[in-house]
Amino acid sequence: MTTDRRTRALNSLYGLALGDALGSQFFVPDNRDAWQRRQLPPGPWQWTDDAEMACSVFAVLRQAGQVDQDRLAASFATHHDFDRGYGPSMNRLLRLVREGGSWRELATDLFDGQGSWGNGAAMRVAPLGAWFAGDPDEAGRQAALSAEVTHTHPDGVAGAIAVAVAASLAAAPTPPSPADFLDQVLRRVPPGRVRDGVLAARELAHVPSSATAAHELGNGSHTGAHDTVPFTLWAAARHLDDYEQAFWATASAGGDVDTTCAIVGGIVAARVGVEGLPSSWRAACEPLPEWAGAES
Repeated sequence: MTTDRRTRALNSLYGLALGDALGSQFFVPDNRDAWQRRQLPPGPWQWTDDAEMACSVFAVLRQAGQVDQDRLAASFATHHDFDRGYGPSMNRLLRLVREGGSWRELATDLFDGQGSWGNGAAMRVAPLGAWFAGDPDEAGRQAALSAEVTHTHPDGVAGAIAVAVAASLAAAPTPPSPADFLDQVLRRVPPGRVRDGVLAARELAHVPSSATAAHELGNGSHTGAHDTVPFTLWAAARHLDDYEQAFWATASAGGDVDTTCAIVGGIVAARVGVEGLPSSWRAACEPLPEWAGAES
């Protein structure tokens, strides 16, 4: 059972890192128009903080079998690479944790005590959902624990819950239809802006246009969980069995492309596995770090 969980979570992690790394290339000035032509930028593709933090989530699950918040905070801080594109508040939080600060106090104090409602907890959590495949309730509970290490605002936590539940459903033997997929997520996401967005995504489940969906739901351009997660769940639900199509549908909406593609990539890869990722894309993607334990 543990091996199966590890394999599913690792599949999701590979898909997340690939979506993150390829999506991040479209912020390079010379590549900004390439996504409109579905043209791959030159490699190698380096992943960002999305994948780095997801590696910590995977590593802790591999070691403990569930979320250990203290261990997760320590891993985030130990492996924090300033050059991976972290936001200013997260750079500061992780530096202070590394220097001995309390993650509980630091995360709670962010943004004048409101906590962060950003998409950071959602961007890294798909492998956790895959680990708890077929048990979306537990995936949601564990996702909330993982979010609280850095994101204590209800929206930040809800974003993580929604993505983890989606990945858990995707990794199940028989995933639901797009509409039912989103219905099942809705049943497990607490009230708030994220749930409202997922409800809007459910109403658009039949719509084929990424541009229309992104216009209604957001594309992560504000880096908030509420304007990132609903669109990514719409994109994943519409393309759950096709990683390549899921990536282009997500990237074509613009916005926070590395994060939206990381989330969708992690959810879809939980369904299609590593074998469902384009081999030439994987070859261009930066390998996962040794410390994550992906090869052990």
